Amino acid sequence: MTEIITQVENHVGTLILNRPKKRNALSQSLLIDLHMALKKWEDSGDVWTVVIKGAGDSAFSSGYDIVSIPTSIPSEIQEMLKESNPLELALNSVKQYPYPVIAMMNGYTFGAGLNLAMCCDIRIAMDTIKTGMPPAKLGLVYHPEGLKQFIEVIGISKTKELFFTARTYSAAQAKEMGLVDYLIPEKELSAFTYEMARDITLNAPLSICGTKKIFNMLMRNHFYMTESDTKEAERLIVNAFNSDDLKEGQTAFLEKRKPCFKGC
Repeated sequence: MTEIITQVENHVGTLILNRPKKRNALSQSLLIDLHMALKKWEDSGDVWTVVIKGAGDSAFSSGYDIVSIPTSIPSEIQEMLKESNPLELALNSVKQYPYPVIAMMNGYTFGAGLNLAMCCDIRIAMDTIKTGMPPAKLGLVYHPEGLKQFIEVIGISKTKELFFTARTYSAAQAKEMGLVDYLIPEKELSAFTYEMARDITLNAPLSICGTKKIFNMLMRNHFYMTESDTKEAERLIVNAFNSDDLKEGQTAFLEKRKPCFKGC
């Protein structure tokens, strides 16, 4: 069974975590497939928003499946895994994807599954979800990069509470803590999520891509821009300023119509 299902429509890509019988637990092979799918879309430059969701109607992801071992790994991935394990590789691929990534949290979301959602740019959750981080109940110490990803989203105080208590949180509590941005009834979740994804893709790709890169620079260095970061940001700004998309945006505004951006 394919553990990652990919779909693309009108510049919106969907990644479905496809292990419903395991509550979409993140196996090593699933994580490698997730990385490969995002790499393919990044290389194509044609997927301007990504939605990640779980298969079925009960779970986004129950966490990391520590016992899973991939039967075959492409040689280029084997080289990458010398520096990063499959979980770190996949989470970094989500966080560094050039365009926005939305987590559609359509159920139970725990452990590394919640960490995956934290690496997304926007989190939209079903209003009946339960979520939490159980490492303390399992006798595990979570990896520093993972803790950093939570701190970036909900702050250090709430991250400490989340990991120290290992509590299960209701949807309302998750929203209050900042773990999710929106709580939506189950029947409306997909429509709400894809409406936002479509709204994003209607904007200029160079603008969205450049802005996300600068966001990542700021978060990487705790809001400090190095000299090389500043030069790269300036390049992104100039590139957008000189683009055909800017001309199209200006023309569409004057003609009182929706722009048709090409990403160049």
